[in-house]
Amino acid sequence: MEPAKKDSVITPLVPAIIPTYVFDLSLLDRTVLFAELTSSTKMVKQDYDEISGMAESISYKGIIYLHEDKPGKNFIIISNKNGEDFGKIYLDGASPADWEDMTYGPGPDPALTYIYVADIGDNNAKNANATVYRFPEPSINLFSASTEIHVKEFDKIKFTYSRGATNAETILLDPLTKDLYILTKENSKSFLYQIPYPQSSTTTSALKPLAQLGLDFLTSGAISADGMDILLRNKSQIWYWKRDKTESVLQALAKKPQDAPYAGNEHQGEAISFSYNTPGFMTISEIRDYPGDIAKISFYKRK
Repeated sequence: MEPAKKDSVITPLVPAIIPTYVFDLSLLDRTVLFAELTSSTKMVKQDYDEISGMAESISYKGIIYLHEDKPGKNFIIISNKNGEDFGKIYLDGASPADWEDMTYGPGPDPALTYIYVADIGDNNAKNANATVYRFPEPSINLFSASTEIHVKEFDKIKFTYSRGATNAETILLDPLTKDLYILTKENSKSFLYQIPYPQSSTTTSALKPLAQLGLDFLTSGAISADGMDILLRNKSQIWYWKRDKTESVLQALAKKPQDAPYAGNEHQGEAISFSYNTPGFMTISEIRDYPGDIAKISFYKRK
């Protein structure tokens, strides 16, 4: 595939004034759509200690994709809600700096579903570019711990931020428009950036923020397959937005969120995903810095 052209830039339309939306997060209503913690299942393999992103497959019933955020770890873990180990998907030739989140859904070919992995972590704010890897969900004929699938072709969606190098850990895919959104991880705020569809894999897009949200240290997010439900989280709280069919993602997130149930059972809550086999949502945490902790998939059932 062609390398990104550093001198070619795509600039999406942005408002002249960046709107700011701040909510009193201590006075939110509680959504009644989800039950409290329904199950918490230990991962069978406990040497994945920096899991940072998760997404459930729709094509393969019950299959969950996970990834770590270790530099150079260019594979996706195949698992399920029981935490079983079904092997890995390798992105041959990819050199991740800090994979922080992932999403799943439509892409360029309407007949396929795609996996998106966001290489957007930048704790020291020193990386000039960030990247989203996109590739069609591969065919999986065998589910076992020894399974190795090698993806040799994938898109690299490169971009820069107008505010300069920025740490981010959240990617959203709008299944209605196929636009991508990046939300930054900052103290008491998060900037929302859009990468409109069709995303280029041969140029570097220059992103300007669409809005500033009053959300603290975001670590992950998800939009449901029908585009009507949005979740964002940090290590200690999960927020829920109900989206109207006429609203953009920005218009939905501009509304006051609701608290979603969270058991507080993760030291470093990192990832969140909607669940489709059994409706609800799932979370998982890094455990590297917490001796004795275990990696577990927590599930909150939709009522």
